[in-house]
Amino acid sequence: MDDPRTPQAPIKGRGAAGNVRGRYEKTVRTGVDDGWGSAWDAAPVPGEAAPPSHPDTQVTEERARSILSRNDSPDVGFSQSVNPYRGCEHGCAYCFARPSHAYLDLSPGLDFETRLYAKANAAERLRAELARPGHVPTPIALGINTDAYQPIERRYRITRALLEVLAECRHPVGIVTKGGLIERDLDLLAAMAREALVHVYFSVTTLDNRLAARMEPRATAPHGRLRAMRALAEAGVPVGVLVAPVIPMLNDRELEAILEAAREHGARAAGYVLLRLPHELKTLWRDWLRLHYPERAAHVMSLIRQMRGGQDYDSVFGTRMRGQGPFADLLEQRFRKARARLGYGALPPLDGTRFVPPRPPSPQGELF
Repeated sequence: MDDPRTPQAPIKGRGAAGNVRGRYEKTVRTGVDDGWGSAWDAAPVPGEAAPPSHPDTQVTEERARSILSRNDSPDVGFSQSVNPYRGCEHGCAYCFARPSHAYLDLSPGLDFETRLYAKANAAERLRAELARPGHVPTPIALGINTDAYQPIERRYRITRALLEVLAECRHPVGIVTKGGLIERDLDLLAAMAREALVHVYFSVTTLDNRLAARMEPRATAPHGRLRAMRALAEAGVPVGVLVAPVIPMLNDRELEAILEAAREHGARAAGYVLLRLPHELKTLWRDWLRLHYPERAAHVMSLIRQMRGGQDYDSVFGTRMRGQGPFADLLEQRFRKARARLGYGALPPLDGTRFVPPRPPSPQGELF
């Protein structure tokens, strides 16, 4: 049954209109009206404070104890990843990473896109972890949980520093991004591409600027991503496109158009991912639909549930990325036909044989 709450008005430049309670929060706040007017009056949910009309981005620098994350998920194409930031200013309403902010005792809503953490020592930690004797140089996925090229990267340049370490060690890396800022690092990427050390996928959700401004308010506009895609491809960097996420009754009709535009701008491989709604994201997504597309919110959720076995989300490996049922099957058929018609293939494999471990830091320095 749909959540009966009435969401707040949209906040310009933000994907979420408020904060939902994180699943690990230990404190429960209850608002009480004393009859004199209350700060809770405009709250989206009784007992939760209303967000400011124009919340600023706050960035906290932190020192990470480790930087390489590993996974053994059978439907994910990488075994290790590096995330230079926690939280993401892009503010994508559908972002599957939003629930990770609950681990910080923060909300996956507005907090996720306004209260960010920058891992100031990320490059230092990466160098130390690559120097370990047991390290296996399988491709590292850079910026998977949150975008490595989100706006605060202009100031902190942590992604750039990580790439410099990887280039120095000749370690393979794969990048998925919505950020046109990646063009800044074309010098590093082009040099790494010549040694088969990098490939880049651009996530393109829509070609409609109006929909993009509502759904992913601080990500690079669609035409900007295509422009960056072409710049990298012309410099010799292997690029692909991910139509992600595909959302029924919102952007699913654009699947073929996105694949065509990306092919024209240099993409040589393609994939797609169905909308995923883990944990608190279910509530946030419903609120977003009611705010921006109230006339079709129920239809969108109905189709999502049809592809998720009657639920808002099904996390089973193998089907969580594609869904099940007639609508999911039709989507997959459309993708396969468009992919074949446009001549998409696979990006060249990344080369881990060139890896040169960095020297571990020594308190004695170097004699020669």
